Amino acid sequence: MLSAGCAIGIGNVWRFPYIAGTYGGGVFVLFYLFFLVTMGVPVMTMEFAAGRASRKSIVRSFQALEKPGQKWHLNGYLGMAGNYLLMMFYTTVTGWMLYYFYQMLSGKFEGKDTQQVGQMFSDMLASPQILGVCMVIVVTAGIFVCSMGLQKGVERITKIMMSLLLAIIIVLAVHSCTLKGGMDGLKFYLLPDFQKMKDAGVWETITAAMNQAFFTLSLGIGAMGIFGSYIDKKRSLLGESVSIAILDTFVALVSGLIIFPACFAFGISPNQGPSLIFITLPGIFNSMAGGRIWGTLFFIFMTFAAFSTILAVFENIISCGMDLFHWSRKQSCLANLFAITLLSLPCVFGYNLWSAFQPLGENSTVLDLEDFLVSNLILPIGSLCYLLFCVSRFGWGYENYQKEADTGEGLKLPKLMRGYVTYVLPALLVFLIIKGLIDR
Repeated sequence: MLSAGCAIGIGNVWRFPYIAGTYGGGVFVLFYLFFLVTMGVPVMTMEFAAGRASRKSIVRSFQALEKPGQKWHLNGYLGMAGNYLLMMFYTTVTGWMLYYFYQMLSGKFEGKDTQQVGQMFSDMLASPQILGVCMVIVVTAGIFVCSMGLQKGVERITKIMMSLLLAIIIVLAVHSCTLKGGMDGLKFYLLPDFQKMKDAGVWETITAAMNQAFFTLSLGIGAMGIFGSYIDKKRSLLGESVSIAILDTFVALVSGLIIFPACFAFGISPNQGPSLIFITLPGIFNSMAGGRIWGTLFFIFMTFAAFSTILAVFENIISCGMDLFHWSRKQSCLANLFAITLLSLPCVFGYNLWSAFQPLGENSTVLDLEDFLVSNLILPIGSLCYLLFCVSRFGWGYENYQKEADTGEGLKLPKLMRGYVTYVLPALLVFLIIKGLIDR
């Protein structure tokens, strides 16, 4: 549940539906599921294996397993940079979810049309005070939970949130699917339409599905590796990885069952990007009977999903501080409370005080830059490094990886997997990295 909490986050409930809407619905979903199984799950077993074999966080895990004189541990520092960079915008966006939960609960959206809701979203982004306070609340809450320890803090809170999240998402999906006109949304979402894929671009659809598979599982930055270091030897790692991928995919797919039927029931286009969640959906909730209740449930679900990832990545960051600097857990938490708060400010200011800074072209923000660096570079490059480390004789080696992954009860690595992960999967990851750079 803890590892699934890391995987389940904004990538599932915010990014997945609007990207699926952009790239034609059902076709994108098929590609996403394919790449989740063929690319995401193998790399997850490798992160888990390196973590469990070393019993260390990302930097120290490579140092413990690499041969003398090798430099694989440098990827650990890239992974740590990825953890911090991810939190530099993830904490801010989680603050948006928290603020919307408060707004929906207090009835601030009632009686507002789509244009007025859009203005409320713009007003929120234009206020460094609102964004800053919400971000600080998120960071402080995350650090406080982590300071209580792995089992008493992170594990206990995540289990409660994940249980509530799964219950809420099912209730919301059932309600959305029963809306009049919602069936058209289900058809768009679940039935493949190859013409829409062609219109969006075949390679663009494939690349987006690949990126989503890695983003949603938080692969390549050691976020899964730290939980691998806590897993005992009773269960095989392929079985654990498959279980997490199934739970992660379930949440992503059910998120679509909430959003797409609602969009079609109220005549809203499902490919509106991030505004789909923050502008369109509040207007839809206003049109529903009991919309304030459904909206409040939806945004507390969004907050739980995002916060579970924050707890997981914070745990990785805090553990690295303990490993590298020999800090106590409390010392690492205190240092990172200030560090993450400070590092998150550029994303907060990117929508207001620093809005003139448009790093990726017109209308781009600091968040866009940070998201590009994490999603298109650090995650796939980090995943490629884990992959090569585990399959190459110049790294840890396939035999050591296979032995660790197959230890315990459950699914074992297929015999044919060695050739695939040694030759085919690295080529796919290199393609993903190059395509992302060319597109940008």
